[in-house]
Amino acid sequence: MKNIKQLGIWMDHSNAYLMDMTDDTIVTNKVVSELSNPEAEFNFYKGEKLIHKKEQHLQLTYYKKIGDIIKKYQEVVLFGPTDAKSELLNLIKTDHLFEKIKIEIKNSDTMTESQMHTFVREYFK
Repeated sequence: MKNIKQLGIWMDHSNAYLMDMTDDTIVTNKVVSELSNPEAEFNFYKGEKLIHKKEQHLQLTYYKKIGDIIKKYQEVVLFGPTDAKSELLNLIKTDHLFEKIKIEIKNSDTMTESQMHTFVREYFK
C-alpha cells in the first residue's frame, strides 16, 4: 500500500498550524504572518494607500509560504475560524502545480493544538 502524504492546516490571517499526519503521528509546524509581528511597525506618515499595499504584500507572502509546503502533499484539509483558508485556496487554485492535490475546506472554531490534532485524525480516517 502506498502512503498518502496528508496535511491538516488550521489557519487564520496571522498564524497557520501545519500538521503532517504520518500513520497516527502528527508533527506540527507553525507559519506566522509578518502582519502579526510586533516588530513590523508601519510609519503612519507614509499614507494609507502605501500601508494597505504593504499589508497585501505581507499577506501574499504568508499564503505563498503555506502554498510551498502544500505542494509536498497529496491530501490537505484547510480549517479555521476566518476566511483566510478560502483566500489561500482561491490563490493556489490558479496554479497548475496544485491540480493533483485534493484540498478541502472545513469551518471550525478557535482550537487548542490537541483539538486540532483530533480534528485532523478524524478527518483523514
